[in-house]
Amino acid sequence: MCARRFLLLIFWLTLIAVAGAFAIFQYGGRALTSMATPKGHYQAPPAQSGPDYALPANWIARPGTTGDPSDWLPDGFGTPDLAARPAHAFFIHPTTYLERDRWNALLDDRGSGDRAALFVRSQASAFNHVAAIWAPRYRQAAFGAFLLDSKDAAQALDLAYGDVSRAFDAFLAAIPAGEPIILAGHSQGALHLARLLREKVAGRPVAKRIVAAYVVGWPLSLKDDIPALGLAACRTADQANCILSWQSFAEPANTKLIGDTYEKPTLAAGGHRRRADLLCTNPISGTIGGSAAPRDNLGTLIPTADLTSATLAPGQVGARCDGGFLLINGAIPAMGPYVLPGNNYHVYDYALFWGSIRADVERRLTAFGA
Repeated sequence: MCARRFLLLIFWLTLIAVAGAFAIFQYGGRALTSMATPKGHYQAPPAQSGPDYALPANWIARPGTTGDPSDWLPDGFGTPDLAARPAHAFFIHPTTYLERDRWNALLDDRGSGDRAALFVRSQASAFNHVAAIWAPRYRQAAFGAFLLDSKDAAQALDLAYGDVSRAFDAFLAAIPAGEPIILAGHSQGALHLARLLREKVAGRPVAKRIVAAYVVGWPLSLKDDIPALGLAACRTADQANCILSWQSFAEPANTKLIGDTYEKPTLAAGGHRRRADLLCTNPISGTIGGSAAPRDNLGTLIPTADLTSATLAPGQVGARCDGGFLLINGAIPAMGPYVLPGNNYHVYDYALFWGSIRADVERRLTAFGA
């Protein structure tokens, strides 16, 4: 890879890191908001112009796809047995559209599509040993949509969710009835996943088929969110039919901006959210709260210098929940230049614990079958 191309990739990945952070925090200042807000007002696309999920081209990952990025494994890890997977996974990628020329990405935008495939490769791959993975292309909201509490931003997010919702319907129609399902997402994808749980899973027969839902990189309240999502929070390592969520920071961690913004909105029933109610799953131990030593982490993904692959390093990173956030410790390896202010490891929420997530879903699938 030539130097210019590598530097360009670093630039884009840095922007992705910033986009992910703001998708959670929504605390951008005036200057940043001005630079990032999409131009003009939201314009609804023509009716029936959304992706047709009967077409393989509208899926980043789908069983039988040649070169499926979700089939990736770290160097030296071997090859997944694609014929022996008992479950089906629906994965929603994070924000990868970084332009401000429109409120939602076009499906054929090559840059955001390539970046979405990278996230499917490094995140959804944690489930590829037990599940056939489906990851839709969708008209994601531009990252600037997360900086504003406006009608335009709400409409952009609604359009993105509408695509995800229809993709989920197509996913359910395509897989065998009654077989187990894993749900996962990150950042904007986790936001849409939470809404999907609320609107299309809670109180419906499909809820009984969910092995686990990994709603990662987006804050969930045990008191104000979880009761409406149709599944309980995962309290033990061998619990199935439940929800996991975490937000990663190294110490010393500055979580004040996130916490303050999380508590600020007034709830429909009155009052405000409390930091004390944040769901923090420890992905190493598989429990709510608690601590896990680095030796118990089954593997952190460490990217190669050219970002084309990664190795899996066990025993490097430990974690503990504190104040609703996941604080990492140990001999934290150099993950790349995308650690955000406040020692925020949002971009690496999956990579830090890839091996442990892989074991976690296998354990929960066994419990689900039992």
